[in-house]
Amino acid sequence: MTELVECGQLPAVQLPSPLFMGDAMNAGTVLDTSQGSGPDWADRVVASLAPGERALVVLPFRPDAPGIAHRVALTAAPASALVASRLPAARHQVTERPSGAGYADRVRTALGWIEAGRLEKVVLGRNLEVRSDPPLAADAIVARLLTERPGRYVFRVPLTAESDGPVLLGASPELLVSRRGRVVRSLPLAGSVPRASDVAEDAHRVRTLLGSAKDRHEHAFVVDAIVEALTGVCGGVVADEPRIVSTDTLHHLGTRIGGTLAAGTAAPSALHLAQLLHPTPAIGGAPTQAALRAIDELEEDRGPLTGVVGWVDGSGDGEFAIAIRAGVLDGDRLRLYAGAGIVAGSDPDAEVRETGAKLTTMLKAVGL
Repeated sequence: MTELVECGQLPAVQLPSPLFMGDAMNAGTVLDTSQGSGPDWADRVVASLAPGERALVVLPFRPDAPGIAHRVALTAAPASALVASRLPAARHQVTERPSGAGYADRVRTALGWIEAGRLEKVVLGRNLEVRSDPPLAADAIVARLLTERPGRYVFRVPLTAESDGPVLLGASPELLVSRRGRVVRSLPLAGSVPRASDVAEDAHRVRTLLGSAKDRHEHAFVVDAIVEALTGVCGGVVADEPRIVSTDTLHHLGTRIGGTLAAGTAAPSALHLAQLLHPTPAIGGAPTQAALRAIDELEEDRGPLTGVVGWVDGSGDGEFAIAIRAGVLDGDRLRLYAGAGIVAGSDPDAEVRETGAKLTTMLKAVGL
């Protein structure tokens, strides 16, 4: 479906690029850019960082595809920017790929594969393409995300070395991994329900989500995979009980996971840990390779969407989020993506509603 929408254009503001706001603002002047994959590339990225420098990194969804790292000299940057009054109307053409009905059909296909034993879980998504006249400004979108913080981790990272190339931007609620010294944390999300405007109904949905055997089953795939991976490099890995993590549009099941990197060995950096964990079943599925094959059959290439975005410094400390509630802005085109975990018992119509709610976060950020 294609829909034409006229609405106020967001104002022009100036923000650093690249930028990642998590526990603190990370932004600065780009010194150089590298592309690569694997632990050897991560070694080079971390080794290149002097005091006062950080690498802002994007890893694509496909773990074998090259990531990009911008080495930046940190500069002072505003923690937030207020969005001013709306400017003259812009024209937006919004196209669904696939339509809601087409996405429900893909979910039914995946459910057939799960029933046949081909896999246990797969995360399937759909795209919205927004073409705008005049083109959307990345600074203005990120300014609104910083102001409203629909997700804890706000980012704007170019996907090439060129200043006028495509850029990944968004506000993710999901922490893949952080490292501070030898302390490692993760907060995966899986199992979701759209929020309700009525307070009583919203509370009912929270209780239902917490008690949902289907959603807890979906969530357990993710927690088990992260705990197993971290146990190989950490001692004392502990996963709490699932709890509710709420955003502007959804409630999620989330579990705090923590551990301590083993002493007496060269500790992997936050970037190495992100490579170790990605892709989790929260954005791929289980078993991993079977889920990736299913995604290849049913979706177009995600690129950096549902990949990893964050920062690392020369000591190896850093913070990486899953690139969800995100889009790729390239000229006059903004590509948005939202996915849902499909397991036995999933309802195709409910997954359409869930992905629609997830897409709403970025649609609101561009004024739609």
